[in-house]
Amino acid sequence: MASENHYVVRTDDVRKDLQLGEVTVHAVRGISLHVQPGELLGIIGPSGSGKSTLLGMIGGLDSPTAGRVYIDGQDITDLGERALTRVRNEKIGFVFQFFNLIPTLTAVENVALPIQFARNRKHNPTRRAAELLDLLGLDERMHHRPNQLSGGEQQRVALARALANDPPLLLGDEPTGNLDTFSSEVVMNALRTVQQELGTTVVIVTHNMDIAAQMDRIVSLVDGKIAEDSDVRSSARLAAVKEIRTKRETGELSPFMQSAQ
Repeated sequence: MASENHYVVRTDDVRKDLQLGEVTVHAVRGISLHVQPGELLGIIGPSGSGKSTLLGMIGGLDSPTAGRVYIDGQDITDLGERALTRVRNEKIGFVFQFFNLIPTLTAVENVALPIQFARNRKHNPTRRAAELLDLLGLDERMHHRPNQLSGGEQQRVALARALANDPPLLLGDEPTGNLDTFSSEVVMNALRTVQQELGTTVVIVTHNMDIAAQMDRIVSLVDGKIAEDSDVRSSARLAAVKEIRTKRETGELSPFMQSAQ
């Protein structure tokens, strides 16, 4: 068990209220979450459960209404935008459903870009980019532009870019949501490689139970709260995932689980 100062992610009773006209929506309702170094964590739940809102607060893209957020031991809750930008550049890598690559740059140039903007540059930009692309199986594609790459290849370039400054934390919001089954599996293999080879802590929001089943741990959210926090490798969880897959294939899923897809 990691000590309080060595969790890569720690949230203490974080809450997020959203004002929609005269209505206050309690998107996140007091979530305390600890993520240890090197974990591969999946966050699941139906639409509106607070998954992406929680991920945004962990990544410093949004601020909580109440509670505290710590990244790699640093309290980021009250940081100004300039300090948050530095934290995001140095400590957090982001991978989203859409790749957001710069179309005029090659794969290696896209990956090298964050290093060029780093305050404390730890790597040679081109060398580091080439190493990451090679690690993710793109050594023969590094001089191709995005429109010359498949969806799965573009997402792996985006993943390499997120890792350019060697952040301790990688956050993914539906990183396989725009990919076919084969490409999704390739990207998940790449994420596992990142976790095992680089020791990066990975937190992913997903609706896909096949993807969730590959996590080390799953946190299920319902109505802005943690409904379940379990080790996906346990025999009970593996049996549950197998049953979910079977029921999905036969059309027997309950309305709740259908909404979680």
